[in-house]
Amino acid sequence: MVTIAEEWLNSCSGCEIAILNIGDVLVDLLPQLEFVHIPVLIDKKYYGQTGENTELDIPEAVVGIVSGGVRNSEHLEVLKKMRERCQILIALGTCATDGGIPALGNMYSLQEIKDFMYRESPTTVPGPDPDYKTYHIPEAFETVTALDEHVKVDIKLPGCPPHPDWITAAVLALLDGKTELNLPERSVCDTCPTIRKSKKSTGDLKRILEAPEFDPDKPVDDMRCLLEQGFMCLGPVTRAGCSGMTGTAPRCIATRVPCRGCYGPIKDGALPIVDYVGALSTVGYDPRKMVDRRGFLCRFNGAHSVLKKLG
Repeated sequence: MVTIAEEWLNSCSGCEIAILNIGDVLVDLLPQLEFVHIPVLIDKKYYGQTGENTELDIPEAVVGIVSGGVRNSEHLEVLKKMRERCQILIALGTCATDGGIPALGNMYSLQEIKDFMYRESPTTVPGPDPDYKTYHIPEAFETVTALDEHVKVDIKLPGCPPHPDWITAAVLALLDGKTELNLPERSVCDTCPTIRKSKKSTGDLKRILEAPEFDPDKPVDDMRCLLEQGFMCLGPVTRAGCSGMTGTAPRCIATRVPCRGCYGPIKDGALPIVDYVGALSTVGYDPRKMVDRRGFLCRFNGAHSVLKKLG
């Protein structure tokens, strides 16, 4: 029997739904697993069921699973407690491994965000910033950060959300006594079946506000590469894996939509911002003509600092 504790921080619960999407395999595994803490499913209070404790507490577990990144002081406190109470810690989902969509907030200072939230939004009655101590609100940090920027992470499962195949593989590996999961260090482009001509089509870079050129009666491998069609596809700098272990076309590409970078950088230490500029130039596009350059690339955690250097 393996005990599991699960927590969600700055996240949307999509990763937790992905766990349930394991399906029949999960049903078969349940007799070997015991969830001792999982707020999305179990009513387990941090300070005791009636608030009788004075310190945050999470039950001890062999495996800890955490989704979401760290945006405020409560997230960090919960994360550190999970690391303390769990023998093995899994970062589940791209928000936990690389910042994900919430890292888009890193384009702005915390004060800029507060100004918009409390005074500049057209639907908000202007007011002062809330006082954290008076209203017992967790203190917001200047940026969104990934889990491994604060604690040691043993296994990373990127994805928005991760494919159930990879979650299953991680659980099975742990049940077999293994703490390593060899995710492919390949790009989405390496698994993309579309036709590439190594040169751009006519026009400049654009958002997916119009349909790409393809024949709906033909398979995706008969469609021209979306990046070469001018759509800002992040396939060249995004880790493969969104289609699971089946080897089929990447999920977004299969629906004729450009890759949005949901599996994060291809490997630790990669520089997706720099690499993407190079990919655009190789095909023949001018990276300076990217629409919403900062917003598009900032989904990779830490991109805000790189973008400032690039200008």
